[in-house]
Amino acid sequence: MNKFKHFLGIDVSKEYFDAVLILNGAKEKPIHNQFANDSKGVKTLNQWLKKQGATNQQTLVCLEHTGMYGKLIIKYLMGFNYSLWVEMSLKIIRSMGLQRGKNDKIDAERIAVYAMKNQQEAIIYKAPSRTVEKIRNLMSLREKLILTKASLIRNSKEMKSLDPEVSKLSDKFQKQTIKGITSDLKQIEKQLDLFIKEDENLSKIYSQAISVPGVGKVTTLYLICFTNEFTTYSTPRQLACYAGVVPFEHTSGKSIRLRPKVHHMANKKLKKQLHMCALSAVNHDPEMKEYFKRKVQEEKNKMLVINNVRNKIVHRICACIRDNKTFEVRKSA
Repeated sequence: MNKFKHFLGIDVSKEYFDAVLILNGAKEKPIHNQFANDSKGVKTLNQWLKKQGATNQQTLVCLEHTGMYGKLIIKYLMGFNYSLWVEMSLKIIRSMGLQRGKNDKIDAERIAVYAMKNQQEAIIYKAPSRTVEKIRNLMSLREKLILTKASLIRNSKEMKSLDPEVSKLSDKFQKQTIKGITSDLKQIEKQLDLFIKEDENLSKIYSQAISVPGVGKVTTLYLICFTNEFTTYSTPRQLACYAGVVPFEHTSGKSIRLRPKVHHMANKKLKKQLHMCALSAVNHDPEMKEYFKRKVQEEKNKMLVINNVRNKIVHRICACIRDNKTFEVRKSA
């Protein structure tokens, strides 16, 4: 038996959002309305839904991942006790097949139809804790500062070989900027440590994940943020798929026999971090080092073996979280 009777699709943009409501499982014509993307607009949406008879207990609200533009909508609708499904835009697009025409109203209706047809697969959104939200924002800022610093240093080095005089002038004016960024990065690291220490549950999860050989602070914090403290994925394989470290078979009939490869739909940031973890593990973890050496001697592709190590690391982390303990290195016989 389906839990929901009404389905609301929301297409979000910076200044406003379009909402299309399907009442009573498509027995009535979809209703469209547009609201300002601010607190007043979301409150007006709630009043409009009540007027249409769409109670929060019987209505499934679906919207796409839109980053910061959807945050306010999610915050208020969760406060109004609606069930929210925040879905990948690509999954919604591909589920619709061939489509002609596009505007915000049509997109909102397509999202509502998607929610109605796939309600059994709906993953109800769970808001991250305030600490995780703060860590996520700091990690984003940290990444931007690192990229800015690297860009300034790289440009200076390139300019030195082309025009030393201009390079000196450039160094003079960006010296304080680089120094300031370095200082800010140190302060961010201290604040991240403080956030981890202050949250008991977060501190426990962090200690368990970082205990896995090869896994560092940045990877652990990204995992915590992207998985909402390891609550988003129910199995290690699901998380590994999300991180793009699970190879899939590519065959068709008798003629097509491609080697297994990972899917391009993955969290590239997490995949990159796990790659660095894998490289560290095959150099410093005796078990992974032996595994890598053995597989290479069997003439396995090195990148395939590295990917297998990434996969093993994900499974190790998930096992530690599941069993509520830190990783224990196996003692050699």
